[in-house]
Amino acid sequence: MKELLKRSITGILYVFLLLAAVFLSNDAFDFLFLIFGLTCLYEFKKIIKLRGYYIFIAFLIVWWLFIYLVQEKAIIRVFLMLCCTVNIILTINLFSKSTIRYSKTQKFIISLFYIGGGSIFLTMIPYIGNHFAKFLIMGIFIMIWVNDSFAYLVGKTLGRTKLYEKVSPKKTVEGFIGGFIFTLLAAFFLWKYDKGLELNQWLVLAAIVVITGSLGDLIESKFKRNAGVKDSGAILPGHGGLLDRLDSLVFAAPFAYLTLQIFSYVS
Repeated sequence: MKELLKRSITGILYVFLLLAAVFLSNDAFDFLFLIFGLTCLYEFKKIIKLRGYYIFIAFLIVWWLFIYLVQEKAIIRVFLMLCCTVNIILTINLFSKSTIRYSKTQKFIISLFYIGGGSIFLTMIPYIGNHFAKFLIMGIFIMIWVNDSFAYLVGKTLGRTKLYEKVSPKKTVEGFIGGFIFTLLAAFFLWKYDKGLELNQWLVLAAIVVITGSLGDLIESKFKRNAGVKDSGAILPGHGGLLDRLDSLVFAAPFAYLTLQIFSYVS
């Protein structure tokens, strides 16, 4: 009971912080995800045993460039493709039967484009249009939370078939399907509330978020399992590290950004 209370209080404070940053101002939102990105990098750096602090300098430079300086769409697309490529490679490696040993250079690249790039595109998503789209980014947060919550609840209640037992023994196929269905329902209600996207676009975005978010969760779990740790950190009492809370969002962000760019292009 004490642990449940601790988790509940931490979860409420975490959600309040996100909501406050989104609705306070775009500068507050940018700053919050800069801090989140640095924290996730610090936790991931410990998991993969990447030495030195050059990764933080590289992230700060790239973050400043793409949040405040670079407006050229071609350059942003190159960075987006690099982030998606690294994430696809990590997805392929997720299903590798052997333990993959990364060199120091590979660890640096993975950290910069997987964690750093995910944090940057998560920050950039609300700026895709001509205004700061508060509801769009909140919609993505909501879909991730709905997927995580109902995948857990359905999996715990009806789960029988393991999704990927070698990496995450508690996740089930039934839980994944349950999370998927409830996220599609959430997307429908998001569309009813805000017509910034068409219904079919909200549903496609929901599917992308669920699939890539679930992969991101599994990928972080594999990194932790290979490192022999349960949590990425202890910054959130009852929840572990910040990366444990943002792993789905960070991995899904480049793919969600790409999806929204495609919507803009074809509309």
